[in-house]
Amino acid sequence: MDARDLVRSEKLVRSVKVVCTARGLRSLRSAWRRRRADAVGLPRRGTELARVPGEVQGAEPEPGGGVVRFARSSLRVRVTAGGAVFCGWDGAEPEPSYALDGPCPEADERAELEPDTGGGWRVVSERVTVTVSRNGTVEVRTPGGVVLRRDLPPRWWEPAGAPGPAEPGLGGEGARWLQRSEVAADARFFGLGGRASGPRLRDGVYRLWNTDPGGSFEPGDDPLYLTMPVQLVVADAGTHLVFHDNSWDGTVTLREGEEGAGSGHDRPGGCRTRMEGGPLRYWVIVGTPARVLHGWTALTGAPAVPPRWALGHHHARWGFRDAEEVRRVAAGYRERELPLSALHLDIDHFVGHRVFTVDGARFPDLPGLAAELLEDGVRLVSIVDPAVKAEPGNAVYEGGAAEDVFVRDARGREVRGVVWAGESVFPDFTDPRARKWWGGLYAERLAQGFSGVWHDMNEPVSFAAFGETTLPRSARHALEGRGGDHREAHNVYGLAMARAGYEGLRELRPDERPFLFSRSGWAGLQRYGGSWSGDVATGWAGLRASLSLVIGLGLSGVPYSGPDIGGFTGFPSPELYLRWFQLGAYLPLFRTHSAISAGRREPWEFGSEVLEHAAAALRERRRLLPYFTTLAQLAARTGAPYVRPVWWRTPKDRALRDCEDAFLLGDALLVAPVLEEGARKRPVRLPRGRWYDTVTGRAYHGPGKVVLDAPLSGIPVLARAGSVVPVTGPDGGVQLEVWTPCQGRKGAGAGTLAVDTGDGWKKPELLRFATRLRDGAVTIEREDGGEVGYPVRVRGEAPPEDGKPPRRTS
Repeated sequence: MDARDLVRSEKLVRSVKVVCTARGLRSLRSAWRRRRADAVGLPRRGTELARVPGEVQGAEPEPGGGVVRFARSSLRVRVTAGGAVFCGWDGAEPEPSYALDGPCPEADERAELEPDTGGGWRVVSERVTVTVSRNGTVEVRTPGGVVLRRDLPPRWWEPAGAPGPAEPGLGGEGARWLQRSEVAADARFFGLGGRASGPRLRDGVYRLWNTDPGGSFEPGDDPLYLTMPVQLVVADAGTHLVFHDNSWDGTVTLREGEEGAGSGHDRPGGCRTRMEGGPLRYWVIVGTPARVLHGWTALTGAPAVPPRWALGHHHARWGFRDAEEVRRVAAGYRERELPLSALHLDIDHFVGHRVFTVDGARFPDLPGLAAELLEDGVRLVSIVDPAVKAEPGNAVYEGGAAEDVFVRDARGREVRGVVWAGESVFPDFTDPRARKWWGGLYAERLAQGFSGVWHDMNEPVSFAAFGETTLPRSARHALEGRGGDHREAHNVYGLAMARAGYEGLRELRPDERPFLFSRSGWAGLQRYGGSWSGDVATGWAGLRASLSLVIGLGLSGVPYSGPDIGGFTGFPSPELYLRWFQLGAYLPLFRTHSAISAGRREPWEFGSEVLEHAAAALRERRRLLPYFTTLAQLAARTGAPYVRPVWWRTPKDRALRDCEDAFLLGDALLVAPVLEEGARKRPVRLPRGRWYDTVTGRAYHGPGKVVLDAPLSGIPVLARAGSVVPVTGPDGGVQLEVWTPCQGRKGAGAGTLAVDTGDGWKKPELLRFATRLRDGAVTIEREDGGEVGYPVRVRGEAPPEDGKPPRRTS
């Protein structure tokens, strides 16, 4: 029996034990109810017939492209002014969509539909060319004519006797479909939301169904809480992103290509996207990685900028017994002079796990506790679950029932599930009325002194002794007035809940940016906040999965995320905890967290040596806060994630495309976490250019691989030559840390500072700096010609070519 079999066996034993409890019996009844509801509420599939587009019949021009008509289908191709390509089969339009931020972008008026060779059609624009063959194959090409993506004619399965294509843009019962695609033989796949195996996605099947794995997870467990049909494909010929705007259950099957396969010919990489319903519509964005993510942000919305304090260290635990324990933890940080920004309260601070309540016996004056902590700069953050206990006297339940905002079944009855509080109902966040009602409930959280929220259990989860741990697929949802069932609403449930919370907090406290992060979501979640790893397993495999999730989410458009440091379950060894802590110090969401049955996560619980080195990591995070706040603003304006793969600027470097154990933090820093037990050195693959060890100042040259020391005191972090990193100086103000550029014009460097304007809505000024090394002197200038205005510290002063030590000038 291997390790994975052992984990499955342990979960099975736990499930059997749970069934023998009161909660287990309720979950057994809930599972039977769900099965009966689906048996009644879902139509049965009978004999199905396959359909393909057939031969081309003609085309009709439209702004940005046009409609190509086939014997049994049609394809709309539209290029937007920003260069994104929309393809919609069977009359599918870009809207309605949960992913898009507002109306569909305007069409590129210069892009025109024109005949192509072989009886097909093509749309030519400045950034991309789209060709449609006579049988429905769609090719996306660079302006130079290189094929980035080839989508073969799709196939639908419909009930025998169906009248024809599905209702335009909505899919429907007869709209199961399959699309096969080909990419370059050297292409690598990334994205698909939060995946434990990666960040490079190997050959395999990836399900598109947000899922609580039921306990902790590690690499190989799939799917997880936050799946998205968003792929980033990187190849020598170029980078492109493809997004299938369809929230139904589905799978993506990836197959990497092989160069020189067979008789000297390349075998292209392949992708099979299969959906159980909904429209066949997708977007393609091409360009450099930076341009692609910028286009994706323009399409789906700018990432929410967290308040400055949310970029510090957070401490959480499921199992704070009472207010005094919270005070003791906060005092432990304060007495050891360890920076702390926030403490998180889990479901155990509720009354019987009921959302929007406080256990007054254990937290008799929660607003007073919050105010007391705030005096030391520590905020309280509250968990919020979507399930509402269905019982008379529960004000939240009675208020929601009066407003008729809970999900109902096909017979019109409230859908009941089982979660921590017991038998519960679920708000229909796809109904604007429900979102408005739910958003107003956050007034109670603010009155209790909370400064932010984290959404949990919102896949959504309903405990079940067997089958899926979610709502019946037949459960009815408003879907913004269109109507539908849980098959379509499931994956966007967490996204819609995040919208409800974000809009409610913004209305209740209009002068402050909301802080919200969510376990589940979908494309566009970044508009409302970030995410975190969920219940990652304690172990070295879980540590590696943590990095995979953060990079994958960033490449899917969600730049703010992080793991449960130390793992959610279990008892990490001092070394594992420290290495996880050191990684977390360089990730956007820097949070320790654990289950009620797991070991504690305070740094001082692991001995004096771990405490010393964890304290150093905390101080470095505090020192880098101006850099993190700048990265947050840049993410909002450009879509570039804080944490980037090492190939970000050089995607044609194949060795870097396969590097998964290091990352770029912004453009300036390369972080190489230690992911193996006992390692005191580690190889690091460098992108092109000069890189400085931030501890020793020693210079290394890329591209290539170097072996760096990785003592317990810290993980390797390197700075790009010429970069300007805003940090907290000795006086507490902003200081510009300049890493010595290379000699000559080609060695020029740069950096950006977002001038802090507080946690409100005022858009900060971005100051851009340029650096050069001339005749042994390091020069830093503001690109707008103004005064530098901040103290400057030059580091990495390795001797230049002429042997003279560099000087600094402004």
